Amino acid sequence: MNHIKILGPFAQVLPLRGMPLKGSLSDETLEIIPDGGVAVQEGHIIAVDGFERLIKSYPGAVVEESEAVEKNSTLIPGFVDAHTHICFAGNRARDYALRVAGKSYLEIAKAGGGIWDSVTRTREASLTDLTELTVQRANRLLNQGTTTIEIKSGYGLNESNELKMLLAIAQAQASTLADLVSTCLSAHMKPRDFEGSQAEYLDMVLQTLLPVIRRERLSNRVDIFVEESAFDVPGSRNFLRQAKALGFDLTVHADQFSTGGSALAVEMGALSADHLEASTDQEIHLLAQSDTVAVALPGASLGLGMGFTPARRLLDAGACLAIASDWNPGSAPMGDLLTQAAILGAYEKLSLAETLAGLTFRAAKALGLNDRGRIEAGQLADLQAYPTTDYRDIFYNQGTLKPTRVWKKGKQI
Repeated sequence: MNHIKILGPFAQVLPLRGMPLKGSLSDETLEIIPDGGVAVQEGHIIAVDGFERLIKSYPGAVVEESEAVEKNSTLIPGFVDAHTHICFAGNRARDYALRVAGKSYLEIAKAGGGIWDSVTRTREASLTDLTELTVQRANRLLNQGTTTIEIKSGYGLNESNELKMLLAIAQAQASTLADLVSTCLSAHMKPRDFEGSQAEYLDMVLQTLLPVIRRERLSNRVDIFVEESAFDVPGSRNFLRQAKALGFDLTVHADQFSTGGSALAVEMGALSADHLEASTDQEIHLLAQSDTVAVALPGASLGLGMGFTPARRLLDAGACLAIASDWNPGSAPMGDLLTQAAILGAYEKLSLAETLAGLTFRAAKALGLNDRGRIEAGQLADLQAYPTTDYRDIFYNQGTLKPTRVWKKGKQI
């Protein structure tokens, strides 16, 4: 019984165990353990049960001295944010002001804004500065209950600066308890200062950048923005096929403004297709029949003032739906995953069970991870406790109720 500790008692524990990875969920399917606790050993959960039963089962365990706080709290798994761009410098507040005043994307870009503004600022930033900024944002998310964070490159857009971004993410991992999952998004857009075609730019990434990333173990994931304003479907198909042959897992920025990306994601066996605001019944059916996770990004909808991902129809069709923040300096500057998920749930009529699943174990699936997102034996002890005796308050308060305690691999942060 050495090195076992028991957390609790909590008014409610929602383990989310046994819940399916795909399709709709009713709140009646949620298991709620009253006066519950969790036994943790070496960063992993070894048991979840009633608190008193755990005490009897593990008589030599250490009980954390926080009962007065926990007995009025609800415990849920740590969130998994499967899509962020939090490695960046500068901000685009000017873009936001122009956008809400009615300026178009093209007009903003011509005024010096858009993705290229973030590219310029990120290129100018030092490795140390980028690392520190990434740590600050990751720790903000961690304090809000997000224990695993995917982070993309894509604001470097040349070999040296893309490598700088991925190295900053790797170095940031040493200064945060959150798990950081890096993704190479060098195929974000063709940079203005690249003199060749889109195909030649993608070929440069494939031939020059990706082999270095593999050799230096800076990422095992590749993303591409499939869109009329970025990369077309044929070129993206070739890029993804070759990246997959190099051993990378795939994800796709898909169907944000026009369709084509999600069908390609399914065709290529991508782990996820992210955005999907423009998806029609055809794309929804394809995703539902596949193992590709549909990732909704409500922060982008809120930032751009556009419709949400058709989350209700995706779930009803049988898809696996995850919800991520898309925290980035341009279209999704909020970065508050819980607020965004609560708003998406209100507009798309998602049950609380569906929203919880989309923030936890279904989001973990989008990253190819099956060791987190549930409170059950064998899972990482990634947990968060909210100051309420009723889990429904977490979403009812639409992000204003924050966790009072967060644990990463059993360690309170």
